Amino acid sequence: MRDTRRTRLILALLLLTAFTLITLDYQSNGRGVFGDLRRIGLAVFGPVERLAADVVRPVRHAIDTVASFGSEHKKVQQLQQQVETLRRQLRAQPFEQHRAAELDKLIQVSSIGQYTIVPAQVIAVGRGAGFEWTATIDVGSRDGVRPEMTVINGDGLVGRVTAVSADTATVVLAIDPQFNVGVRLPNGAIGVVSGHGRAAMSLQLIDPSVRITPGTGLVTAGSVDQTPFVWGVPVGTVTAVSTPLAGEVQTGTVRPFVDFATLDLVGVVVKPPRTDPRGALLASPVPTVTVTVTATPAPVPQPSRPAAQPSPLPSPTPAPSHG
Repeated sequence: MRDTRRTRLILALLLLTAFTLITLDYQSNGRGVFGDLRRIGLAVFGPVERLAADVVRPVRHAIDTVASFGSEHKKVQQLQQQVETLRRQLRAQPFEQHRAAELDKLIQVSSIGQYTIVPAQVIAVGRGAGFEWTATIDVGSRDGVRPEMTVINGDGLVGRVTAVSADTATVVLAIDPQFNVGVRLPNGAIGVVSGHGRAAMSLQLIDPSVRITPGTGLVTAGSVDQTPFVWGVPVGTVTAVSTPLAGEVQTGTVRPFVDFATLDLVGVVVKPPRTDPRGALLASPVPTVTVTVTATPAPVPQPSRPAAQPSPLPSPTPAPSHG
């Protein structure tokens, strides 16, 4: 449509007419001719509007649903991720608590024994380096670890290092059949403890005159220059002993302090103690309550005696008469 003066005049007249009709309708307040015209328009176009609304409403809802589907799906994924994270945390919590307890014990042992250690985690257990029972740990020469170093955990002796790479090391476990370690008894006597795999460790004393009883705790006696074994590391408890003849050394069985089936956190002793801790790392024995019973002799029954009879009174003697 061309923009001419006539066109603008017609548009102005139409706008003026519309404003006039709106004003008159507002002033009539729905009464008169304009009210009738409005009602007729509603009667004619109302059903059409409702039909159009009924047709459009499902489409609008579908469009809204499609528009919100992406954000709702993202929220569901976020909630699922949060639930999975919480589940992993709950599953890991007991393990983390166990590891924290192991670390506390390891720190306590190294502090009391004056050992400088490099903490490590066991990453594999199996055969290796010509031994039946070995463990691989995640520290190596970069961490200052060298062969023939003592390996401990929070309970006692784990083994010794046999091979080292830059980032890992192989440890022969104390239960290996080729493993032998010198031990010291509480009285200072020396013996040798040997591994036997899954079976109990064995003990052989050196001095034939020394005797030991079950329940005795053993610690490492230490090697020359404390290599490969440092002083004072708990090894195990004597569970049974032999009864040797005169002049024979006593032997026995030993239960290790370390649970080799659940090895996890260990420490490599990279610097030995300056003084021998001896038995400082052994758990204090539970005091034994000794009950002493003193026998009281039963009273010896005395033979019964007849009841005492009252003595007869003497008869009065008549006085002599004087005549």
